[in-house]
Amino acid sequence: MAGFPSPFGDSDDGLFDDYDEFVPDHLPAVGQFLDGHDVLTGADHLAFHRVTRDLFEERKVYDMTFNYNLARLNLDTRHRNAGYRYAEEADDPSVLRAEFTPTTPFCPQTHTLTKGSFRAWNGLADRHEYDLVRVRADGMHHQSEPINEELAELEAKYRETGDVTVTVDSGDVGSNPMERARLEEGPTRGSDAPF
Repeated sequence: MAGFPSPFGDSDDGLFDDYDEFVPDHLPAVGQFLDGHDVLTGADHLAFHRVTRDLFEERKVYDMTFNYNLARLNLDTRHRNAGYRYAEEADDPSVLRAEFTPTTPFCPQTHTLTKGSFRAWNGLADRHEYDLVRVRADGMHHQSEPINEELAELEAKYRETGDVTVTVDSGDVGSNPMERARLEEGPTRGSDAPF
């Protein structure tokens, strides 16, 4: 998917790290979901992140704010504390944990992006070495708890059925304020005018 043309030219010089560069200062800090597990660094992080780029491209996991493949967020030097970090589970290295840190605590796409990531990684599991990729949103997001509860439920249903397309009730998690207002709106006041 092509991005919007830049009025400053087509060069990305200096705005993005390369997919072959591991720059810890440009990655989010390891959060609670990864704490105590074997965090991928260096070549291991890069290898899985290159696979991630390809899977996200195939499944169209795009950050619509920036109009690019979500894997590119890890490389965007303008958002040094955003993107994915990965860790192999300490008790089971066939399970990978992936924690998403959005660019802001109120990122409206976090819910959709984490679910899309889960479905891409697990729906195309033959493309990587893990039996399961567990996904969570970093606790800095204002809706991380309900989002992570839904991701845990999605993961449980996937383990039970093997189907990444299973659905879970998300309530109003991830909905924007206008959607919530419309859903919570009562009958309108006024006349019975037909217009």
